[in-house]
Amino acid sequence: MVSVAPPTALPGVEPGVSRLITIPGVGADAGTDRRWHLLDTGAILDELGADVVGTIVAVHGNPTWSYLWRSLIATSLDRARAGGAAWRIVAVDQLEMGYSERTAVTRGLDQRIRDLGALIDSLDLTGRLVTLGHDWGGPVSLGWAVRHRDRVDGIAVLNTAVHHPAGMPLPSALRVAGARAMLAATTVRTTAFLDTTLALADPALAPEVRATYRAPYETPDRRRGIGAFVADIPATPDHPSTPALDEVAGGLPRLTVPALLLRGPRDPVFGEHHLDDLARRLPHADVHRYEGAGHMLAEERPYADAVLDWLDDRVLAAESSATSPASDRPDADVSDVDATDADSTDAAATDADSPSTPLWHRLVERREDDDTAVVDLTRRVDGEPLKVSWRALATRVDELAAGLAAFGVRPGDRVSLLVQPGPTLTAVLYACLRIGAVVVVADRGLGIRGLSRAVRGTEPSFVIGEQAGLAAARALGWPGRRISAPQLPAAAARALGVETSLAELAASGRRGTVPAEPQPDDEAAILFTSGSTGPAKGVVYTHRQLSALRDALARHFAVEPDTGLVTGFAPFALLGPALGTRSATPRMDVSAPRTLTASAVAEAVRASRAGIVFLSPAALANVCATSDALTDADRAALGEVRTFLSTGAPVGIELLRRAHELMPNAQAHTPYGMTECLLVTDVTLDQLEDAQRSPDAGVCVGTPIGAGRVRISALDAEGRASGELSDAPGITGEVVVSAPHLKQGYHRLWATDREAARATGSESGRWHRTGDVGHLDAGGRLWIEGRLPHVIVTASGPVTPVGPEQQVETVDAVRRAAIVGVGPRMRRVCAAVVETVPGARRPGLASAELTEQVRGATDLPLAAVLVVPALPTDIRHNSKIDRSRLSAWAERVLAGEKPSAP
Repeated sequence: MVSVAPPTALPGVEPGVSRLITIPGVGADAGTDRRWHLLDTGAILDELGADVVGTIVAVHGNPTWSYLWRSLIATSLDRARAGGAAWRIVAVDQLEMGYSERTAVTRGLDQRIRDLGALIDSLDLTGRLVTLGHDWGGPVSLGWAVRHRDRVDGIAVLNTAVHHPAGMPLPSALRVAGARAMLAATTVRTTAFLDTTLALADPALAPEVRATYRAPYETPDRRRGIGAFVADIPATPDHPSTPALDEVAGGLPRLTVPALLLRGPRDPVFGEHHLDDLARRLPHADVHRYEGAGHMLAEERPYADAVLDWLDDRVLAAESSATSPASDRPDADVSDVDATDADSTDAAATDADSPSTPLWHRLVERREDDDTAVVDLTRRVDGEPLKVSWRALATRVDELAAGLAAFGVRPGDRVSLLVQPGPTLTAVLYACLRIGAVVVVADRGLGIRGLSRAVRGTEPSFVIGEQAGLAAARALGWPGRRISAPQLPAAAARALGVETSLAELAASGRRGTVPAEPQPDDEAAILFTSGSTGPAKGVVYTHRQLSALRDALARHFAVEPDTGLVTGFAPFALLGPALGTRSATPRMDVSAPRTLTASAVAEAVRASRAGIVFLSPAALANVCATSDALTDADRAALGEVRTFLSTGAPVGIELLRRAHELMPNAQAHTPYGMTECLLVTDVTLDQLEDAQRSPDAGVCVGTPIGAGRVRISALDAEGRASGELSDAPGITGEVVVSAPHLKQGYHRLWATDREAARATGSESGRWHRTGDVGHLDAGGRLWIEGRLPHVIVTASGPVTPVGPEQQVETVDAVRRAAIVGVGPRMRRVCAAVVETVPGARRPGLASAELTEQVRGATDLPLAAVLVVPALPTDIRHNSKIDRSRLSAWAERVLAGEKPSAP
């Protein structure tokens, strides 16, 4: 049949890349030559004289064509010209699609896999070969790889699937398009399916890009392949393409070459369960989810860099340190695969010989102890707070562990916990850990949308929650079998999809046995970051790392069995039993730190006879603000506290002083850390008082805790942390840390893991780039000067914000300040945005008097001073200033836009 020639120029594609070839057909096409359109960088690489390291064969889906891969083509050529690895990109237009030939042959999945094989054979590709697919190009490319395991060196896919669970309906868009009455109308006679797919891109495609995608499909005859592709979706067991898809799905576990799974979660076609299915079939695969991206991932995120970085790490680097390409090695069985990534392997090699006692060890030791383990201030028994003994807690953990195992919870299953802190959450958390389930902890401080993204992104197999949490899970369509924390009425349980309750599981567990313990290096928990520096990330911890955190906390703060712990800081609210001491969570909403009062802290201290109080900065601020309500008995209780800690964000010395007035016999600490490494350094109030006499800029956060190490990577002229790691004093740069309790990695964020990891040359262990900037002083103390994205690159060099902010805050009329950059990159100028005392009624430029005072307080040249009623802060801590948001706002105001709240 007649083909349409591609245009001589394609927007965003270099001349010389587009070409047509004719090859013999196969299968139903045997005996007929077919014309294919390709985007092929081979000729350009030849002109460059590049040493080609291999070929990436990229296969589009429906209704796109090879133009989908233009950013990969451009990025690969840029890298080759810069001296990087030269990968030849061969992006195909599948027959019936794009500018390839239209035929009269019905092309099911098996035929399309054969077609791709014929093309690869005709190109006579040598050396390494990697397949890349998107949408229905995923099964086609993976199908070829499954059939040619001896020839493929790596596989990568974007938003695709190889299996759809029986009984689960197809996505609505495909059901509508594929309905017999609608198929031709939506896919062939009109451009509805094409237009709908292109409209999924966010941000919207540029007009010329959209027009280029549409150009090969101008007439119904040219769109017949779109309809045929939709019709070929094997939605039922008797569909003609079901056997071929089953072959692909069944063959993936034997495909042990490096694998990369990229996904945009906002996809109406392929859901998280499709990604989960692929990850189960390819347990060694690297996975990266681009939060906020959707089906048209290739148009929405810089996936090309991720693919090429992954090839550098997993294919080229792995081969140089191990064996030869796939074409030279014997076929491997799935049992030969090490399912861990390189960082995990390194961590295991470093830590595997170190002793590790599990978190539940203290429960085993004290299972015959009737002393109090947990105090629940939200529940009362005869007017007194509910107290649970070590014996009762240990028994409950064992019962729940056995019951959960009998219910079907297996090692490695992810379990989302939607239960408020207290004895119930404590028991179910330790029960899950005991049987090797991976607990997912994301608090309500993320907001309902952030919480939903976090839970859905982990694709939990089970959800354990109270009624409100289960109702949210039902309304938002979260996955997982439902278990209720309380015993619900039958009607409510049915409405929420609840299969059983914790009480029923505990009852069944009394007749069962607790399974074998998990191994120290098995995954234990996914803890979500606050989302204050971008979408919340799931931080993965192993049992060994959680145990190391417990041990570091216990040693540094001298926690003993009779110490007692009150915590209003969610990440540490569950560590009491692991530390072997009483623990109490005060009356508050742990997802809203400012709900904690001084009276509630005193009540919790009395009930638990606590010697340690652990609060977030926002919680501590409200405790101080509500201290007038304290009774003499409350003040006496707080006088018994020996240590109080506040962490989660920088804590000002004035706040610590005010807190010390409430707990006068306690030593005040403010540890520095992050979700990825919850304890890095520590500093006391006395040490902060001493640091005030230092000329150093920033917030002093003290010296490393335990075996932790801190290094600095110096900033270059462009504000990048490019320097070698150093512990020399006075170097300003990114803070890089290492500790036995450092995270294992991020959940399904391979590219983020790669970016956050830092090679250190001669220093052993795993290292994490924190994203914070600061310096070490001559005494080894760390000073934090801001966040790396908030560094202002001026014409005279990079400026870190915290030091100048501290200077501005010495002005009597300023309560808080933020220093931000405005103007073009590398030539930005600085502006101060301040909260005033009394507060400003509306945002805008500061008065001439205040501007003069602020400029006189700092050595930093300021282009402008602006006032706001309140500086925007993050959701969880209510204390981290959102400087990026303020920078964009200040730029708009200084450009003449009418000021509104930032």
